Amino acid sequence: MENAVFMERIEKQAYAKINLGLDVLRRREDGYHEVKMIMQTVGICDTLTFIKKESPGIILKTNREDLSTGEDNLICRAAELLFHEAGLTQGVEIYLQKRIPIAAGMAGGSTDAAAALSGLNELFSLGYSLEKLQSFGVTLGADIPYCLMGGTALSEGIGEILSRLPAPPQCSLLIVKPDISVSTKFVYENLRLDSHSIHPDIDGMVDALKAGSLKGITDRLGNVLETVTTKEYPVIDTIKGLMRESGAQGVLMSGSGPTVFGIFEREESARMAAERMKEQTPAAEVFVTEFV
Repeated sequence: MENAVFMERIEKQAYAKINLGLDVLRRREDGYHEVKMIMQTVGICDTLTFIKKESPGIILKTNREDLSTGEDNLICRAAELLFHEAGLTQGVEIYLQKRIPIAAGMAGGSTDAAAALSGLNELFSLGYSLEKLQSFGVTLGADIPYCLMGGTALSEGIGEILSRLPAPPQCSLLIVKPDISVSTKFVYENLRLDSHSIHPDIDGMVDALKAGSLKGITDRLGNVLETVTTKEYPVIDTIKGLMRESGAQGVLMSGSGPTVFGIFEREESARMAAERMKEQTPAAEVFVTEFV
């Protein structure tokens, strides 16, 4: 193997997220939106393998032909930022095994970038703290600081102010991503907040998590971005309806969409509902998983 004596490798799992609650409080003067969200890691993950190279340069390869592996990819941007900050003169080859649906509202790009920051920090023994990596990450994307931390968290500001929360009670999740891609930029640009807007009860959700009440959580699922995305893509409401008919305790669109998740108390019920989804939305990506 070329340069085998110098080569070292590390592997990282990059977990997807869903939003148990997503509220947008206002649009700031700098164009960013101030949010209040409950973020939750789920058991769908990409795998990133990092191989140290003596020659300089960042090379990204992936199993998905429809993904750019150039400088615009968030993984490359994260690696470039870390190399610059640390003054590294070596190089790295990164292989991405992509499983998280693309453009799905599940932070797939952000979690890969977070894994790149964490993985390279470890591979090159840079010694950066989690907080320092998060400060790098927020310059690339508002979800990256959360993805570096993972678990259950309240996210405020533009997404960079994070408070850890107790994990929800264990249950099964059915996650369905229809065969459409949604632009986060489009959704936020078309979001209209006024006195008639219905805002999810984020504080009540925090209390339900602290109390360990699954019903308290499912009763408060809410996402203010649904007002934009479901109007543009009615299939999202169709999927939500099918999940409810199949026994979901609660259903919600994640992030800016179009992914929908349903919470089931029993895995058997979630798997039966998944089979129905595959029959009735044949082009969709369907997963049965759990909170991580």
